[in-house]
Amino acid sequence: MSHEHHEHEHENIVVLTDENGVETEFEIITSLEVDDKLYYVLYPLDSEDEEAVVLRYEEDENGEGTLAAIEDDEEFDKVAKAYEQWLEEEDFEEFEDFEDDEE
Repeated sequence: MSHEHHEHEHENIVVLTDENGVETEFEIITSLEVDDKLYYVLYPLDSEDEEAVVLRYEEDENGEGTLAAIEDDEEFDKVAKAYEQWLEEEDFEEFEDFEDDEE
């Protein structure tokens, strides 16, 4: 899956083109670093699939960035755990901010 940038109103929106040339818009939820590799959690904007997609960021020999599917179950499990931890931390921080506003 190649990674192409298009101008959008929102900076956290990317358009990815799959191997069949089909373009899909995604919202970048977060990036995670696991075992010295960078991953992006993306949510498809124009798809009926309501699950987030996790892709590994890689650079080719020319230094161009691409996003690749995670095919190894162990690698995926590690990234999924990191994402769950991130979600817990985000929820906690939002709750903490809410409590501060009430004072």
